[in-house]
Amino acid sequence: MARTVCISGAGIAGPALAFWLRGLGVHPTVVERAPRLRTGGWAVDVRGAALTVAERMGLADAFRAASDNLAGLDLVDARGRTRAAAGSELTSSSPDDLEIRRTALSRTVFDAAQDGVDYLFGDTVTAVDDDGDRVRVSFAESAPRDFDLLVAADGLHSEVRRLVFGPEERHLRFLNAHVSIFDLPNRFGLDHRAVLHSDPGRTIGLYAGDPAGPAQAFLGFRSRTEAASRLRDGASRRRYLRARYSGMGWKAPEILEALDGAPDLYFDSISQVRTDRWSQGRTVLLGDAAHCPSPLSGQGSSLALVGAYVLAGELAAAGGDHRRAFPAYERAMRGFVRRNQAIATNGMPFLVPRDHLQILLRDAAVRFGPHLPALNRLSGGVRKAANAIGLKDYPLAAPSAASGR
Repeated sequence: MARTVCISGAGIAGPALAFWLRGLGVHPTVVERAPRLRTGGWAVDVRGAALTVAERMGLADAFRAASDNLAGLDLVDARGRTRAAAGSELTSSSPDDLEIRRTALSRTVFDAAQDGVDYLFGDTVTAVDDDGDRVRVSFAESAPRDFDLLVAADGLHSEVRRLVFGPEERHLRFLNAHVSIFDLPNRFGLDHRAVLHSDPGRTIGLYAGDPAGPAQAFLGFRSRTEAASRLRDGASRRRYLRARYSGMGWKAPEILEALDGAPDLYFDSISQVRTDRWSQGRTVLLGDAAHCPSPLSGQGSSLALVGAYVLAGELAAAGGDHRRAFPAYERAMRGFVRRNQAIATNGMPFLVPRDHLQILLRDAAVRFGPHLPALNRLSGGVRKAANAIGLKDYPLAAPSAASGR
């Protein structure tokens, strides 16, 4: 049985896996590049099989308490006039779906995965040496250490994936768009509602689940190259976004002005991860590092929770033998991942319409949504994708410490 596991990444997938591994007598070490748990981010969805996993973790009630499901969505023109509006029937594919700010979801899982887990914040994996009997992991700040297994849960631009599986260009599929998300004061009177304004090829929006807390800004735009995502420093990203959204109406000037006070600015390409295999020797990919579906699917966090459960479960079922567990984990997840990556392509015309015609068609679809079978089929497709896996009843037990957190 593997006793020591290094997990790169303290987002959602990494701590979720650490949560389960403790119950198997494993000592997980989670290394995270950021100096502390990351904050910020748009609301994320937890639905379908991921809700089942949350129940088995004993965290479903905590997720529900942290949720701030949208009451609706407004699509507005440059002068702020509502062109179309919809209630929760459009923002959720099922009454049981949960929308949770990524910060709250990450914090809930992190808090539940404390006892028996070592966290190394402000550090990162720099080298991996797998000799077949163990894997030696080198770090930027800490001394090298030997582990039985290494898990790459470090996201879209996984450093461990690059070290073990090769350059990220082999694995990333760019979807011709970029996204930026950041917090700003809720001076807009938003209460469990999102508002979007679109020009051809670019959308700017606001969301707030808790009227007493901050709002979140969303900036999405189409692009032919990934060059913008290579801007690494905050000042360059802010300049780029201001230029890209120059002249846009509605609340765009006010949102862009708030960029200077946004310490949690997220900016990246909208891409998927497509890999030929998820394991190499004693190293395995998990979450976005293995199969990022892109923000357009809304399923990244759900895939992370389910993947962590399945990986831990297959390790338990195999008695810790990674040579059996890793292929079984991949077989169990591949079809589920394909279904959830496929729904991402449906999101682009809605979120970032290409031209005026797509804007008109989107707005009409929202306005008459309850009467359009096409939208019902789209919602049904999301629901089917979210449940497109039969979860085994693995020999896992949620640590009792989780319920007390």
